Amino acid sequence: MYVAVKGGEAAIRNAHGLLADRRRGERSVPALRLDQIVEQLALGVDRVMSEGSLYDRELAALAIVQARGDMIEAIFLVRAYRTTLPRFGYTRPIDTANMLVERRVSATYKDLPGGQLLGPTFDYTHRLLDPELAAGADVAEPLRRETEPQAMPRVSAILAREGLIEPDGEMPQDHVPGDITREPMEFPMARDIRLQALSRGDEGFLLALGYSTQRGYARNHPFVGEIRIGEVELELDVPELPFAVPLGTVRVTECQMVNQFKGSAKAPPQFTRGYGLVFGQSERKAMAMALCDRALRATELGEDVVAAAQDEEFVISHSDNVQATGFVEHLKLPHYVDFQAELDLVRRMRAEYDARENPTKVEEKREAAE
Repeated sequence: MYVAVKGGEAAIRNAHGLLADRRRGERSVPALRLDQIVEQLALGVDRVMSEGSLYDRELAALAIVQARGDMIEAIFLVRAYRTTLPRFGYTRPIDTANMLVERRVSATYKDLPGGQLLGPTFDYTHRLLDPELAAGADVAEPLRRETEPQAMPRVSAILAREGLIEPDGEMPQDHVPGDITREPMEFPMARDIRLQALSRGDEGFLLALGYSTQRGYARNHPFVGEIRIGEVELELDVPELPFAVPLGTVRVTECQMVNQFKGSAKAPPQFTRGYGLVFGQSERKAMAMALCDRALRATELGEDVVAAAQDEEFVISHSDNVQATGFVEHLKLPHYVDFQAELDLVRRMRAEYDARENPTKVEEKREAAE
């Protein structure tokens, strides 16, 4: 806590009180309930869960309310709370091939096994404000899925049958995945560590980097092989039991990008992969993540590193919005001693400059002072 002047603690308490007052807003307006936020601001809740690394819709909604809608502040709150929770173990890797799919689209094949499933998306809407929503009207009837889910083999599997895409990058049997929430990050990174960092990286930052690869600042020419949104089951191995215990389901968004690759001395011409996976429904983030993942594989694929999106240390070190916020916003806290030192230095340098460039004027000032 900064208490730089007399009365500082009282001023901070008053600031907290004012914040609470502004958070509540006009008292004649009913206070927001957490279930309203969970159900009607679901995409904001999903972003807070994903970048906060904690899958809990009610806690994410609470953080959004407490942060007055500031998503990065809400993500910060969720991460801080996450550090207080006990850790019981690691679940088995989720099997997205067996996802209960709510939305599945591909830009590479029009007709593919299982079909295109548009699901809930803004992609086909007119971007016009709806006055009926402002009036609080229910403008849509509840919908139910009318058909049984069909098998949906991956687009990458179709290409793999012809040998036109690189292998899926299976890890060795004895490989132990890293955990960036418990271990300090070191460069260079294994891909599993890098994907963790990208998954909870800032959506806007990754979107900008992904866009830069589209504009020629990396060797990317991507196609959306497949985007899937749906529920996947979590299973936990318990030492006392010979089988995995189901814990429930989580909603995730998965994106597999198919990228051109001309081949090299060691690899034939083929497509390569970029991968994104995030909590909740957030396909923009998953797509940006997949673009950045592919760009960051430049060294692995023998490509020249010529753009920011291909520089692992640059991307990973700056993608975390909580860390970035702390470093940027600390500038508004007291730096009085540092500034006085800089001020004295600039004054001395200015005096030396004036003495060198305008000796007559300096002498006149000295005589006037005497």
